[in-house]
Amino acid sequence: MGLDDDIAILAAAPVFERFGRDALRLLSFAGERRLLEDGEMLFTRGAPSDGGYVVMSGTIALALARQDAPPVTVARSGVIGRNALFRTLPRPADARACEASEVMRVTPSLMSRVLREFPDAAAAIHDGMAEELLGLVRGLSGVRERLVGLAPRKR
Repeated sequence: MGLDDDIAILAAAPVFERFGRDALRLLSFAGERRLLEDGEMLFTRGAPSDGGYVVMSGTIALALARQDAPPVTVARSGVIGRNALFRTLPRPADARACEASEVMRVTPSLMSRVLREFPDAAAAIHDGMAEELLGLVRGLSGVRERLVGLAPRKR
């Protein structure tokens, strides 16, 4: 895969879609690649995170803690462990390759470097998180309104 292909995959990934080309180039050069065989484990639930992953090719299945929950699959340009891009956390799921796959690990130290060197990338992440939080608040407000409507009226 060439640099332009890597940049296109990163540019399509959540979190990185608003980054400029130079920030994406730094991620591409400094990110750590890992090839996985079909069925190979990327990480296990409870293990400390060592960064987030961008799926460069293939598909990764995430098995959540609930046994009855079906696995969630993440394909090309998908991000696994978004919070782990910024800090070390326990992994909430097992991650296993569904087929031969390649991932790029982005460590918190690399993410910090990109955000220091490219303040517009930091602003883009801030704006994206603010939009997500606003959407969450709106959704919770809608739930609250529905719950209030279901409450018995006082007589």
